[in-house]
Parts: sequence; structure tokens; C-alpha cells
Amino acid sequence: MSKDMLIRHHLKRLRLPAMAQGYQKLAQEAAEGNQSYDEYLLKLLELESVQRDENMQKRRITQARFPYLRTLDQFDFSAIPSVSKALVLQLAKGDYLARKENVVLIGNMGTGKTHTAIALGLLACRQGRKVRFYTATGLINDLLEAQEQHSLGRRLSQLQKLDLLVLDEVGFVPFTPEGARLLFQLCAERYLRGSLVITTNLEFARWGEVFGDERLTGALLDRLTHHCHILEFNGDSYRFKESLREKEAATPLRGG
Repeated sequence: MSKDMLIRHHLKRLRLPAMAQGYQKLAQEAAEGNQSYDEYLLKLLELESVQRDENMQKRRITQARFPYLRTLDQFDFSAIPSVSKALVLQLAKGDYLARKENVVLIGNMGTGKTHTAIALGLLACRQGRKVRFYTATGLINDLLEAQEQHSLGRRLSQLQKLDLLVLDEVGFVPFTPEGARLLFQLCAERYLRGSLVITTNLEFARWGEVFGDERLTGALLDRLTHHCHILEFNGDSYRFKESLREKEAATPLRGG
């Protein structure tokens, strides 16, 4: 077996694929640049480390199960002037996650709440955080199914290990009493233990309409808003305006 094959064999056994792929090129650069063995080794280790970080980041993004990917660079803050750009950019740094604070995005449909929530979740993944995205209905269905299968405790424990839980569309569909109770249990257990990013089309005063229990709603809001950043998305539907612009751009001008 040649020296090259032996090196590749050992690197494969040690699970160092990036080093296996790049060691020859770096060796050539080291020889041409008269680098020391230490410098060559350092570059090899950096190559493997960077690749592992990228792979872990991709894995966290996949595990978050975002419905699609959006970034803050793609968000037009001028279209929704009620949104505090300064606060969004501050949240993008991720300090709220370390402090176990929550973020609530309130506003009309189509104003970019989900876009912003996904963007914050994506940034959290890139910052090394464990993230999971759910619609409110999807999460309740997941919890109800776990309860039926007698695995609710394990499911709640898994969810509590998340650094960030993104909960989309609270208020779009009223919850059943049992669904509301399970969602309250999850959110209550996350209090001061992990962050929530929630999007909703309802003001807090109307949350009782979807939870169906004023006492439970009050207890939930008390915990949720204790350490919380609130972003207001007021204005016309951003998606509707985008659709109109695209339609106008596609319509040929007629002379008259």
C-alpha cells in the first residue's frame, strides 16, 4: 500500500474527511512557502475544524425544520415602518437567548412576522443554538399525539432542551381545551429555561379567544411577557404589495 493510500486510510478511520481531501494541496503549499511542520499541521486542523462547524450548522438548520429559509437581509424594513429595525438587529446578535428571553411578533397577516421569526431562528442555528420551528396547531397536534402514545413526558423533555422554540401563527385557529392546556404546560415549563419566538395576529387582550380560558391565558401571558421583546408589524400585507408589484412588472405597457 502506498504512502498516500495509508494516509487516506488512517484519516478515514479517524473520521477526518476534510483533512483527507485537503492534505495534499496544503502540503504542496507548505513546501512552496517553506512552512514549518507546525504551520502545516495547524492549517490541516483548521481545515477540519471549519468543515465540522459548517456540517454541524447545516445539521442544526435541518433539525429546526423551517418551512423555508429567510434572512434579515431579505426583509424590507421600509415596507413595514412600525417594525423597530434597531431592535431586530439587536436580537440578531442572540444575546436574548443567553438571557432566556422571549420575542413576540404581533401584527396583521402578510407583514413579515414569520419571515422575521425564521430569520432569527436561522441566526440562532448559526450561533450554535438548538432550534425548532412549529406552527401553533402543528405543535399542539404533536403534543396530543404524544399524549395518546403515552410519551408526552419524553416529548416535553425533548422540547425543553431546545435553546429556541419558534411558534408561528398563534391566534389563527382556536385551540381545544386539551390543546390549550398542553401548550400552556410547555410554555410554562420553558419559563426562564429557554426562549420562545412567537408570531400572532392577535393583541394580547384577545388571546383568551383562542385559548378559551381567561385564567389560563392570564397565567401564560404573565410568564411569556415577563422577559420579553415585542415587535409590532402594523400595515398592509407585505406579501400582497409584493404580488401587486410583480403583476404590474409582468404587465406590458400599452401605447394609447
